[in-house]
Amino acid sequence: MRFGPVPTREAAGAILAHTHRLGADGALRKGLILDEVHVERLVAAGYGEVVVARMESGDVGEDEAAARLARVVGGPNVELGAARTGRVNLFATVPGVLVVDEDRVDAVNEVDEGITVATLAAASTVVAGELLGTVKIIPYAVPDAILQVCEAAGQGDGPPIRVAPLLPKRAGLVLSTLPGLPARLVERAAETQRERLAALGTTLDRVDAVPHEVDAVARALRDQLDAGLDPVLFLGASAIIDRRDVLPSAVEAIGGEVVQLGMPVDPGNLLLVGRHDGRDVLGLPGCARSPKASGFDLVLRRVLADLPVEPSDIRSMGVGGLLKEIPARGAPRRATAGKRHDVAAIVLAAGRSRRMGVDNKLLVDLDGEPLLVRAVDGLLASRARPVIVVTGHEHEDVAAALAGKDVTLVHNPDFAAGMSTSLRAGLQAVPDGVAGVMVALGDMPFVSPRVVELLLDAFDPEGGAPICVPVHDRKRGHPVVWSRAYLPELLALTGDVGARAVLDAHADEVHLVPVDHAGVHLDVDTPEALAAVRASGPPGPGVSSD
Repeated sequence: MRFGPVPTREAAGAILAHTHRLGADGALRKGLILDEVHVERLVAAGYGEVVVARMESGDVGEDEAAARLARVVGGPNVELGAARTGRVNLFATVPGVLVVDEDRVDAVNEVDEGITVATLAAASTVVAGELLGTVKIIPYAVPDAILQVCEAAGQGDGPPIRVAPLLPKRAGLVLSTLPGLPARLVERAAETQRERLAALGTTLDRVDAVPHEVDAVARALRDQLDAGLDPVLFLGASAIIDRRDVLPSAVEAIGGEVVQLGMPVDPGNLLLVGRHDGRDVLGLPGCARSPKASGFDLVLRRVLADLPVEPSDIRSMGVGGLLKEIPARGAPRRATAGKRHDVAAIVLAAGRSRRMGVDNKLLVDLDGEPLLVRAVDGLLASRARPVIVVTGHEHEDVAAALAGKDVTLVHNPDFAAGMSTSLRAGLQAVPDGVAGVMVALGDMPFVSPRVVELLLDAFDPEGGAPICVPVHDRKRGHPVVWSRAYLPELLALTGDVGARAVLDAHADEVHLVPVDHAGVHLDVDTPEALAAVRASGPPGPGVSSD
């Protein structure tokens, strides 16, 4: 590939290397293959010279190259996104554990600086629809010969990136007790493990509380294993600190094996992995009484995905094993856990409603009230405050429909210039004290307060969830919660576009929040859509998920 400046009149057929602003005439974006019309527009805007790239014989364009390499590295339960600007994103199709052959990914990245593969950390727990990795071709084209070397480096015993699905299992729990241990602590410990397992698709089918003695623990382990439970968890009245302690002795008493005691992860050092006839017995560290992340979660997820948990696997967890300041990916969290961040809500309600025909879609009747009112009420029933409604088309009628509601009305006189102007008007009304902004659409009346609360609970601008997007049936939806750190980029958007470009630019910072509610996809913007929801009614209520 040749790259460099050329006289603008000689640039037809080349790839524009950088975006060029043309004043009132818009802009020509980087990556565009220039034709004669583009050239004339550049000349008219005063560009006598432009930087371009020209493909040579044997070159492969960035999108084709990214797609080819993605097909090599992406394996089972991995979906490949469309190639765009030299990038193909890889998404999980099922909840599970990310399995990465790090040596082969490293080998691909060693071939050429312009061909890259990036993934989440190996053994990360992922949900359906979550971004796992990305293939990015940095130049506009790469030599086919080099691409073939990368493809060869990625090949081997199966693709190097896959998702091992979490399998629904029937687990058991043995709790040992000492005299004087309050019953409420035992009950709370059992409930925490039930929540932890449920978040990973496994049920806790049996709980036995027994004295903290070898014989009693051994009998309980044998009974649960005989009942077909796998894995069997053990949470002791005191920590496991030696292979001659109560649980290790009980495992060996029933003919089992202590595979590993201790792990280089904190919190979670005092973990035991045992095995009996191919089934797992896991001795929990004391920190597992809390739903917060610990080394136990790292091992449990592998067990539930039927991935090997051998001493070498556990001993390799030391780098990255300090978890105290790391937010738990996928760990169960009660709704009251952690800091609650103040979030404002913006409802975009300024559009001209062209697809609905003569009616303003926001004011059409839906079960006795305007569609927009239903959308706004869903937010008002949550803790998001303030709720800012941006009006434009027929703004007086829209404002009248919301009379008496606890909302802040912001009129956008430039609404005809596109959605970005309404988003800007709403963002400019956001108070300084909030940590984030939820952007909602006025034509989506079935986003329930429960879904809104799930998004607000997940939002953590400093802890790995600065952008929160709901996911239902492997499809992303609305509304979206943004950290205020992204407000400058959102304010800079122009034209009739939403925030998709900013989402794409920060794909690795997006936290997907699974919801069991189709309302996050359902916008009512055509007569057909309105007739359909009137006939079938709203979708089911949102529920918590993992």
